[in-house]
Order: sequence, then structure tokens, then C-alpha cells
Amino acid sequence: MNDFASTPELILLPAVDIAGGKAVRLTQGEAGTETSYGDPVDAAADFARQGAKWIHLVDLDAAFGRGSNASVLRRVIKQVKGVNIELSGGIRDDATLEAALESGAARINLGTAALENPEWAADVIARYGEAIAVGLDVRGTTLAARGWTKDGGDLWTVLDRLEAAGCSRYVLTDVTKDGTLQGPNLELLRDVTARTPKPVVASGGVSNLDDIAALRDLVPLGVEGAIVGKALYAGAFTLAEALDVAAG
Repeated sequence: MNDFASTPELILLPAVDIAGGKAVRLTQGEAGTETSYGDPVDAAADFARQGAKWIHLVDLDAAFGRGSNASVLRRVIKQVKGVNIELSGGIRDDATLEAALESGAARINLGTAALENPEWAADVIARYGEAIAVGLDVRGTTLAARGWTKDGGDLWTVLDRLEAAGCSRYVLTDVTKDGTLQGPNLELLRDVTARTPKPVVASGGVSNLDDIAALRDLVPLGVEGAIVGKALYAGAFTLAEALDVAAG
């Protein structure tokens, strides 16, 4: 390192979304748009081999309230070594939170519960600190809840409330971009990072290596990482190539 410290790397979190025991991708988060990509353990292990430090693991059935892939999630976490797991989907009460933490996940991403049950979310944030991130899934400036099927309130109102509760990290998704390969919403990321000193993980829309570079340019503003899904599965680039760009 020279005296002029370079911008820290953008942390990439390849996504493994699970429905019906299979790794799948959705378009704009809509149930019924799944494309299957096989065994989640194989998908996660491949990302680990390519150098992933984190994997964003999602139980879509739990998020949509139509079942659980808890045993599959545990299998991924147990069998894929050397990576941190950020776990998301259907974590809405003490029982599901404790099961998620006991699974070996390094971080839990709360979604709907943080919108619908703010007192519980504030208590969880106070108890578990860095182990809890809150997912802010946004259309415009309106939050989406219940697997993106219900409105969850105003982004800025909820963000202020979570700031007051001491939330340590946010995962910000532009629902209209997710799974569309149309590029991330950089303006939304700038707006949110201007309102919070806490790190923000970007999600949705990454389509090419230029998008990774554009997100890395936002690291000094507070964008810590980016979740990458469909572009990897579609073969737009490899994770190794993306990690190279993310490192600068």
C-alpha cells in the first residue's frame, strides 16, 4: 500500500435463492417467474471456489409464506466451507430468528418483520447488533413487504426509525430492477447513503462488469457490497471476473 490508500474493495455477495429445494432466480421478485439452476449446495460451492467471501442465501418459500427450505439452508451452510452466509427469507419472530442464527449464518437479513413489527425489530437489533441487517426493498420510495406483494411504508420514515434503533447495516433492493439485468439504481443508493452513516449493501439489476465498477465508485459514500444473482447464472461474467473488478 502506498500513502494514498486506495478505495476499499466492494464486497460481492453472490445470491443463492432457494425454492422447492432448488437454486432459482426470479424476475422482479415475482412468485411464478422462477428459473431453476439445480442444487443450491453446488451453486454455493462453485461461488466459494471462485473466491466468494460472502454468499447471500435466501429461502424464497419462507419469504412468500408458502413453506420452508430450512433443511436445505442448513446443508448449504454446513457443506460450503470458507464463506460467510447472509441468510434471508421468512425470519419474522424469535423462533425463526434463533433457528437462523443457530444454523451457522454470520448475518441475518430481516425484511417484512422490520416493517410490520418495529418494536420486535428494534429489540433484535439491540440484542444482536452486527449480526442483523435490515432489507429495504423499494419501489420508488415505497417499501415492499411480504415477498414484495404488500406496501411496507415510506422508505425515509422507516429508515429514520431503524437509525434510531441502531441498525448496523441495510440491504437495499430496487424491486423494479431485481432479476432484470437493467443495471443498479445508483441514484437511490446515493440518496440512502446520504441519509445514513451505516454501510449499505446494494441489490438488484447488476448486469455487467461496468455495473460492478459503478457500484465500487460508491464505496466511499457508504456502499459496502453488492448482491449479484441473475447475471452470474446467465453467464454475463464469472464471479472471479467480478471480484477482480470489485477489488479495483
